[in-house]
Amino acid sequence: MNTIIRIGMDTAKNVFQLHGVDAAEAVVLRRQLRRREMIRFFEALPPTLVAIEACASSHHWARLLQSFGHEVKQIPPQYVKPYVKRGKNDAADAEALCEAVTRPSMRFVPVKSREQQASCMLMTVRDRLVSVKSQLSNAIRSYAAEFGIVAPAGRQNVAGLIKRILEEGSLPEMARDLFRLQASEYESVVARLAEVDAKLMIWHRADDLSRRIATIPGVGPIGSTMLSMKAPPAETFKSGRQFAAWLGLTPKDHSTGGRVRLGGITKAGDPAIRSVLIVGATALLRHVRKGRTKPSPWLAAMLDRKPPKLVAVALANKFARIAWRLMMSGGVYNRPPALMPV
Repeated sequence: MNTIIRIGMDTAKNVFQLHGVDAAEAVVLRRQLRRREMIRFFEALPPTLVAIEACASSHHWARLLQSFGHEVKQIPPQYVKPYVKRGKNDAADAEALCEAVTRPSMRFVPVKSREQQASCMLMTVRDRLVSVKSQLSNAIRSYAAEFGIVAPAGRQNVAGLIKRILEEGSLPEMARDLFRLQASEYESVVARLAEVDAKLMIWHRADDLSRRIATIPGVGPIGSTMLSMKAPPAETFKSGRQFAAWLGLTPKDHSTGGRVRLGGITKAGDPAIRSVLIVGATALLRHVRKGRTKPSPWLAAMLDRKPPKLVAVALANKFARIAWRLMMSGGVYNRPPALMPV
């Protein structure tokens, strides 16, 4: 067999498809291996370039292959798709990976360490608990409304609603038992969420980058920890605009024939970071509307000309650019007087 200089590997739980080429770009490897066979194959193979799709388990495989001496490049699946010639199968995907990794303009996903993945797990566990808490509170509200018991909107009013329900003497015994069951589950979720939030704040206070990003008004500790945990190194991007584009906070471009046509935001990149930045921007705009914060001239002009949701996205875009600058410079955000609370 000729010397393999590059391999594209399509990963799965138990089956791995390999596509390798030599220095003359001739195909010298096209094999499907089981999990243990794949590990033994790469242990015996001389160091080479391996391209894999960025997915749930790709960071584990990248670290393992790097420990064998190989150079591993992770490619986002949407960047691999244009190189699939025809059809959709494991062999075609592996061949596409082998081709895509050679492109000089290709973008790669940095390999996360085990500690980085554990940090990201902390955030996703929190998101799941928040989702379960919302589901339970909505269910309790809807069931209570069927018995004529209503409460003001807001998560701060759920505890009071539960208390009223359990003190209601006209409820059937079965309904009362089911409400007790849901109330107990809700209290358990709230306690677990508080525990995770405490771990998150410990992580935030111990991380220098997260503390510095949190100085941006409207970002807060959740947004800053997400940016510190999940965003690629700032050096990956040439500018703050490119970083905002990676987050999907820039307009879609449908221009052709010299005519510029811009649409809604692309929603590319990490949806969790983009969502928390937009939520933070929306919260800051709420303070501006209530007179608690004086807006900057740029923000005041935007609010006069544009709808609030569009302004929130534009403000989130500005947050992303400022965060990139703080990542690059190592400084903190110097809040202008126009954004000070009144």
